[in-house]
Amino acid sequence: MAETASARRLDTPDGPFTVLTAAGAVIAAGWTDSEERLLGLVHPSLRPAALGAEAAGDVAELAAAAVAAYYAGDFWACSAVPVRQFSGPFRQQVWEVLRQVGPGETLSYTALAALAGRPAAVRAAAGACSHNAAPLFVPCHRIVTASGGLGGFAYGTALKASLLAREKR
Repeated sequence: MAETASARRLDTPDGPFTVLTAAGAVIAAGWTDSEERLLGLVHPSLRPAALGAEAAGDVAELAAAAVAAYYAGDFWACSAVPVRQFSGPFRQQVWEVLRQVGPGETLSYTALAALAGRPAAVRAAAGACSHNAAPLFVPCHRIVTASGGLGGFAYGTALKASLLAREKR
């Protein structure tokens, strides 16, 4: 468990975006101004005891700059920011694969499961997306249904559609 974490709130064209960082990595992020909501997404083994001020040079600065760069058109910027999430091996593998899906690309949940090494584990791959605590840094919004539909997204399908449209421009 991290002793303390920092929270950084940013204004984006899609609404408020908050990033929680601890021990040199993003541990949660999302389109909310609720730090408590994000803390609830963090695995108990990584959940900080408290939120405090960020240190100078903290990864929060890197994360904030990456989010600003993303919204300025550098859709790869968030991939350079370290992320720490914890779960079982397959879910962790899915999160790693998600970080390699390029901006403007979409994959089906079926293709995601195959790339993560378990082609029959489509529901487990979808579950990894739904338990992703750091969207944008782990771009689960780039995963769609086999028919090309949006599927789900923790922050709503309208936001998912907005992100995908922005990346296709």
